[in-house]
Amino acid sequence: MRVLCVAVLLAALSGCAPKDPAITAPFTDDFERPGLGADWHNTGGPYRIEGGALKIQGAFNHPLWLRRKLPNDSVIEFDATSRSSSGDIKVEVYGDGETFARDKGAYTASGYVFIFGGWRNTKSMIARHDEHAPGQPARTQPRVEVGKTYHHKLVFKGSSITWFVDGEEFLKRDDPQPLRGKGHEYFGFSNWDADLTFDNLKISPAS
Repeated sequence: MRVLCVAVLLAALSGCAPKDPAITAPFTDDFERPGLGADWHNTGGPYRIEGGALKIQGAFNHPLWLRRKLPNDSVIEFDATSRSSSGDIKVEVYGDGETFARDKGAYTASGYVFIFGGWRNTKSMIARHDEHAPGQPARTQPRVEVGKTYHHKLVFKGSSITWFVDGEEFLKRDDPQPLRGKGHEYFGFSNWDADLTFDNLKISPAS
């Protein structure tokens, strides 16, 4: 027992920590519990679980990162509802699991940012790092309906990214240098100021 305790102490002093497990089989989270739990790393937003769902408003680009490493090719599904006229449903994928905005100004994400009804519900986008950079795949319709729950499905295969909303293809992106590997392994729920609910997360290796 003494040897084990010494080993644990040495690991702590050296800055070592248990590695985040890789997702090799379907991972799900239905948020049917009172608190976030050890699977989630909150970078400073007021995330909470309420009524069996994840709630957030006013995180100002402080993501809630899942402490599980994504497969290189993955399928990510979740339900999302906005109770704000601004819409602004947002998640980050293949990020570093740590990055967040240092103030309420410009923010460069570590991965891809999916935004449904951003910019006061006028534009949806798949952004690579910087959601304000020109030339990102985007569309202006449909707008997010207040109180409507949307099922999102994000499919990553090699350089291809396909986003489905309620079973219909919504946006696509081809990235010849896909974000993968060290610094690009994590999924996170995100938020600016909209009143959002997320639920029924499922992440699977893409077949």
